[in-house]
Amino acid sequence: MSMIETLSDVNNSFLSRREIVCNIKGLAGKLKKSEAVDMVTKEFNLDGKTVIAINLKNQTGRINTFGTFYVYDDEDLAKKQVNPVIFERLEKKKKKDAEADAPAEEVKADAPA
Repeated sequence: MSMIETLSDVNNSFLSRREIVCNIKGLAGKLKKSEAVDMVTKEFNLDGKTVIAINLKNQTGRINTFGTFYVYDDEDLAKKQVNPVIFERLEKKKKKDAEADAPAEEVKADAPA
């Protein structure tokens, strides 16, 4: 049984993107956008495509999260259509994650075998 319930899955041919609206069960308040993107990518087999979490919304007193995701085949097209601030935040998050992983890898490399 999947944690993701698809509410709408539309191919927007005018904007050349796929728009997915779904309900993610049981993770209200605990789910980050990057984790939600990973979940949707695995659920819909979207490897190699650009998936952007546009909106994650929780309701008071409920444990579900409603998410809107845009799926693009071409990252350049996504950068033209989506607010550039979103891509700046994604790049900043990638750098921060890479820096956090780098010291852990150095510690493993320095440890004697």
